[in-house]
Formats: sequence, structure tokens, C-alpha cells
Amino acid sequence: MPDNAGETARRDWPGEGGARVPYWVYHDQGNFENERDRIFRGPTWNYIALAAELPEVGDFRQSFIGDIPVLAVRGSDGAINVVQNRCAHRGSRLTGETLGNCGNALTCPYHQWTYDLEGALIGVPFRHGVKGKGGMPEDFDLADHGLVRLRAETLNGVVFASFDPKVAPLTDYLGPVMLHYFTRVFDGRPLRVLGYQRQLIGGNWKLMMENIKDPYHAGLLHVFLVSFGLFRVDQKSECLLDDSKGHAVMASRRAASDDHAGTDDVAKFDPDYTLEDTRLIMPAKEFPDDVTLAMLTVFPSLIVQQQTNTLAMRHVIPRGPDRFELSWTFFGYEGDDEEMTERRVRQANLMGCAGYVSLDDTEMMEFSRAGIAGTRDGEAAVLDLGGRDSEPGDHLVTEAAIRGFYERYRAIMDFANVG
Repeated sequence: MPDNAGETARRDWPGEGGARVPYWVYHDQGNFENERDRIFRGPTWNYIALAAELPEVGDFRQSFIGDIPVLAVRGSDGAINVVQNRCAHRGSRLTGETLGNCGNALTCPYHQWTYDLEGALIGVPFRHGVKGKGGMPEDFDLADHGLVRLRAETLNGVVFASFDPKVAPLTDYLGPVMLHYFTRVFDGRPLRVLGYQRQLIGGNWKLMMENIKDPYHAGLLHVFLVSFGLFRVDQKSECLLDDSKGHAVMASRRAASDDHAGTDDVAKFDPDYTLEDTRLIMPAKEFPDDVTLAMLTVFPSLIVQQQTNTLAMRHVIPRGPDRFELSWTFFGYEGDDEEMTERRVRQANLMGCAGYVSLDDTEMMEFSRAGIAGTRDGEAAVLDLGGRDSEPGDHLVTEAAIRGFYERYRAIMDFANVG
């Protein structure tokens, strides 16, 4: 931990709680180190992979908890294990590949230390020396040098892991409201991965989590959404949070295409704007409710996306205090017919790295990074829309979900509240 980490941990938070976010949380290196220890190594569940990515024994997927590399591996018994992607010998990554199959063992490329699919060390080259010379000490025990194994749970095809062996069970961690929306998408049907996208964004990782919890910008910045009724702040909608306030769901129902209510404050709205191919925005009903847009954020760094019929996991991976990777996994269900799969792939163009909608967000997060640079202690973001609490509501003219995120963040980071 850096020398200034303890100093950072003792910093005070503005008296308005989640309604004021000090700008130093976005660029302070010591704070970033504390996040790694308190949040990502702490009592949190972190998204790792979809089980559909690991169909066979020996299949692996590299993922990250914070900036710490981990591997999900399908074991010989069919269970998915999660281990730290770090050899117990000299700390090398076991693999740099995102997806692959390792057969019946994981082998470090540096010195060929070999581990079984559960992470136990099973082989060390020259362990007994060569021609009676060298080798490991007599008291060297393979059992003492396995990979760091994490607690893992798979819920309806989605793999999570935690460094904390005492973290609450995953369903308890999500809570009943979030579990309802999670199992609405992950209802037990086998999943089918449709594709991946990855991008590196200049900005703090929390800006991405804020962005998805922020309906304020969605009805103003995303002219595409507003123009075609995919999202407007006057639509029937709700903002829901769990008891810890760290998770949230933004749910909305699509407006009629000729309904222009709620667009008065959208500077670039043009009611005559049309699409040459309207299939891009035409939804097919597939869930029991009438929700056409649902964005579920799971603390600390997962976004589950449903926009019309495009479904995706967005995994936010910090790469330091001032940049992060956004890893997208687009998916559908094994039972989807060809028409639905084509619809999902087409609508994926709304989102993704260069999507008609998400491209706006990338630019604004980099704008935020530039604006926050050089800010001083005492300067803070203002989050007063809809009040200063973090209570759920039946509208999206609110920043309650962002305030809730920072209530949870502040608690786990153990910041003092003053004012």
C-alpha cells in the first residue's frame, strides 16, 4: 500500500453524504489502492464470466476483480473454479489469453509449475534436482503452494467470485429486488454468447457505474434514444435500490413513436428525424412484464443491460485511477430462433464501443476526466436531482441511484462524514 494510503483513508466526506462526491475520489492514487483492498478484495461479489463460455472440462476464461487478474476454470467435476491468475512461484500470470482450454492442468509458462483444475500444485520441474544436485528443500510441500482460490458461485449461468470467504451468499448479497431483475434475464435458460467488444476509456471506473445509474443524462445526451422513444424521462419507469444502496435497477417502458412529451429540454431533439431501416429499434416482447429498458448495476462493477432485445454484460475493469477497460459480452439464449438472434445482433449496434447511444457516454466520461483534473480538496460533484436521499421511486428524474452507490462506497471505504 502506498505511503499516502492511510492519509487518504482518513479524509473526510462532505456532510451531504451521497449528494456530494469529492473529486479526489476520481484521481487520487492512494484512494485507488484503498479501493483494491477494501472493495475488490473485500466483502463483495464480482462478475467473472458466463458459464456458457466454459462448456468443456479445462475451458478457462481470464477475468478481473478490480485490476487483479483471475481465471475461471471448468473443473473435472463440472464445477467452475475461480483462482488468481498468478503462479505461486514467482508471480507470473499463468496465461494472457482471454479464452482457451488448458486440458487437465494449468501450467505456468515461466518455469512450468503445474496446477490441477482446482488450483492445487501438482508438478514442479527439477523438484528433486538433477543427478543428485539442486532441487527443492526436503520440507518443500506441494500442498503449501497452490494457487489462491476464491469463493465462487454460479447463479443461473453467471459466475461470480469473492476474495472474502465470509461474504454473504450471492442471493443475499443481491437482495430480493435485484434478484428479481437478475433472474428476469437469467431465468435458467441456457445462454448463448453472441460476441465481445472491449474498449479502454480515459476516466475513473466509478464514472461508468455512475453513468448507468444516471437517468438525468440519458434523456438529454442520448438524442437517439429520445428521438425514437427508446427512453424518455416521462415514460412509465422506476428507480429501485437494494437495502445496501449499492445495487440499482433503472427500468422503463417504451413510449409511442409519435409521443414527443418530455423532450422540451433536449436541445438537439428533432421530431422529423427518421431511420432508413427501422428494424434497429423494433422490439419483440420476450419477458413477462412490459419493461423495454432495464439497466441493473451490481456493486461494485457489473452492469446487466437489456435495451429492447439486446442483452449484454458490461464489466468495468479499473486500470488505474484515471482509466478503465469496459468489457462487453453480448448474449442471447440457446432457444432463440434465427430471427431473434439476428434482432439481438442488429440491436447491439445501439450499444457497444461505437454504438449509436454508448458512444456518447465514452466521450462524456473523457470530458469528465478532463474537467476533474486539477481539482482541489473541498471541491465536489453536486447530486441533488430528486432530493438528497437514496430512496427508490416511480420516476427517473432523479440521481438517487448514484447517491446510493456512494453511500455504499463510503461505508465500505470507511470515510468519515462531516458537516
